[in-house]
Amino acid sequence: MSFSSGTRNVVAEAGMWLAAAVIMALSIVYFEDLKGIFAIGLKSAHTQVAGDTNAGQPRTALVGTGAPNTGSAQPSLSFGKVVELGAGPNGHFFADARVNGRRIRVMVDTGASLVALSYEDAADAGIYVTPSDFKYRVSTANGTGRIALVTLDQVAIDGITVYDVRAAVGERGALTTTLLGMSFLSRLKRTEMRNGRLILEN
Repeated sequence: MSFSSGTRNVVAEAGMWLAAAVIMALSIVYFEDLKGIFAIGLKSAHTQVAGDTNAGQPRTALVGTGAPNTGSAQPSLSFGKVVELGAGPNGHFFADARVNGRRIRVMVDTGASLVALSYEDAADAGIYVTPSDFKYRVSTANGTGRIALVTLDQVAIDGITVYDVRAAVGERGALTTTLLGMSFLSRLKRTEMRNGRLILEN
């Protein structure tokens, strides 16, 4: 049986439309699977491009260099560090901090606006103040007193280090314990009480 050229063209065109309809129907039925395949392919391509961009270059972690940037306060030396402190018998949280590199026992105090150093701890950290530096009068639970305002190069607790921390130094004998106040704590990403423990995160 032979068909005219016109008939063959009609049959061929009908076949093309039928094939297109079948492909469309399959696409609708398997849309989610196809979407997942395309997503994986795009993700792989993006990863490959990123890898090629850094080819031959050393890979470094996104952490600080450890050197303070003079003129602007750096929030911390490293990022993503979490420290948990347990409460002492009196319910207060104590930690061994490093102030300007010197080990000092501190009590965490969210009610203190500044890190407050005892006169003796300030001297241990290499911070020397004179009587004329005590220009500011403050009211505390123990009454009124005078403080000297200073800036600490760094304050660190178990790997969490904050630079350029504003602090107060109490007069001789005014403070028995150095307080870790909000001039340090507010620079952290998180300060949270959970299950009787204090969590610090930068």
